[in-house]
Amino acid sequence: VGGGRGTHPESLAGGALHLGPPGPLTAGTRPPGAGYRFRRVGALGSESRRPVRHGKDGRRLDHVSIQCADVGASAAFYDVALAPLGGQRLMDFGSVIGFGVAPKPDFWLGPTTTGEGFRESHLAFAAPDRAAVRAFFDAAVGAGAEPLHEPRVWPEYHPNYYGAFVRDPDGNNVEAVCHTPE
Repeated sequence: VGGGRGTHPESLAGGALHLGPPGPLTAGTRPPGAGYRFRRVGALGSESRRPVRHGKDGRRLDHVSIQCADVGASAAFYDVALAPLGGQRLMDFGSVIGFGVAPKPDFWLGPTTTGEGFRESHLAFAAPDRAAVRAFFDAAVGAGAEPLHEPRVWPEYHPNYYGAFVRDPDGNNVEAVCHTPE
């Protein structure tokens, strides 16, 4: 389901990367079953393209990539901000860096290669509990992030939505969120 050049870790690295379980990284390969087949489905009488299958855990998103003005500065920020959520740097190709929970990176940083001007993204990272949301906020602000919203319950979303929001070095709105009660 990709986007344009520069929006996917494969295009940021200049070739396809094996993003599966640990093992040799081979240019031009994908893990078995990584492709999507599409079928036509009607939506209000129209046809659209929709994936037939999901990841093994049922998630629809496999990974996300953002372009950064300074990959090194952004990577240093996410090293600190994602640690309380269990995230870490898993792959580092210099100008393209993958973060996640082992064994697979699901959040990628790369250099700005397309478009002009800034387009803010909102990224929400799952936290296992409310303490992790608070730790994320403290770590991110301690690493220089602009605080947007301190940790709190957001009842307009649902009664147990607990989140905190900061601005990353590139100006993106980054959130840690927990959906369970205290």
